[in-house]
Amino acid sequence: MEPKRIREGYLVKKGSMFSTWKPMWVVLLEDGIEFYKKKSDNSPKGMIPLKGSTLTSPCQDFGKRMFVLKITTTKQQDHFFQAAYLEERDAWVRDIKKAIKCIEGGQKFARKSTRRSIRLPETIDLGALYLSMKDPEKGIKELNLEKDKKVFNHCFTGSGVIDWLVSNKSVRNRQEGLMISASLLSEGYLQPAGDLSKNAADGIAENPFLDNPDAFYFFPDSGFFCEENSSDDDVILREEFRGVIIKQGCLLKQGHRRKNWKVRKFILREDPAYLHYYDPAGGEDPLGAIHLRGCVVTSVESNHDGKKSDDENLFEIITADEVHYYLQAATPKERTEWIKAIQVASRTGK
Repeated sequence: MEPKRIREGYLVKKGSMFSTWKPMWVVLLEDGIEFYKKKSDNSPKGMIPLKGSTLTSPCQDFGKRMFVLKITTTKQQDHFFQAAYLEERDAWVRDIKKAIKCIEGGQKFARKSTRRSIRLPETIDLGALYLSMKDPEKGIKELNLEKDKKVFNHCFTGSGVIDWLVSNKSVRNRQEGLMISASLLSEGYLQPAGDLSKNAADGIAENPFLDNPDAFYFFPDSGFFCEENSSDDDVILREEFRGVIIKQGCLLKQGHRRKNWKVRKFILREDPAYLHYYDPAGGEDPLGAIHLRGCVVTSVESNHDGKKSDDENLFEIITADEVHYYLQAATPKERTEWIKAIQVASRTGK
């Protein structure tokens, strides 16, 4: 049997021979990490065995690079990967740590291990409960919370989750709510935000979920992001950067002149609605911006020259000025999520 795929996506990898950083399609398996030049490649450029390896995060080896993690193999070979943003790196770190721990313990990697360990009733449908929690009218209210000079957007507190479960009569008491919440966290329906909840999820606390007003959590598809507080002198002057970030990640973008495809890090903002794209290997300034107000975005199954594409999951943005942009997501689901998010942003002001 082939090893199970645990997580995959674009990360920026440092070359082993040269100090160049290049985007790679990275696949985390139960026993190792494969990396490809692009998603559609059939064979990997390399493979990192996880047995006996150690993980370092955060990695401070590169002063100007943020969100880097380091994997050191038993042969003392270092491999460096850079994520697009903090939450993406932490998600990779949690899964890699768990994969290494499972190898050491001779266990199979499984996200859905909580139900048995905390003896949840088999009748509980966590998927249905998650949808109820996300209900715009009756679900958990997403807030902007501040702690340690950081603002956590689109999130909620651990005690707020338990309060909602009890008031909604989904559980009989707070202890049962703690068990349910730990299960939701383990199976990926909730994600930790901030050091307190992350340390608990990593096993430092007695329970992976905290019934605590200072422990923050978020829904994985909520548009959550964290930002440092700014002083009055740090006010962003450029209007297009004033919008709230609602989505970010890596996509392939086709160039306008050479028609070649390159991986770019995209940040989507609304009100005003802009899609900025950056070099994923580094750099604070965007390479370009797409003004989304009044744009049209659609899926496409072939390139604009009429030739069938070898790669799927393409979509097109046509701006109000009739400029065409062609982008490619990693999966059909990711393409749909980007299209929906861009459509929402395109209807917001300015």
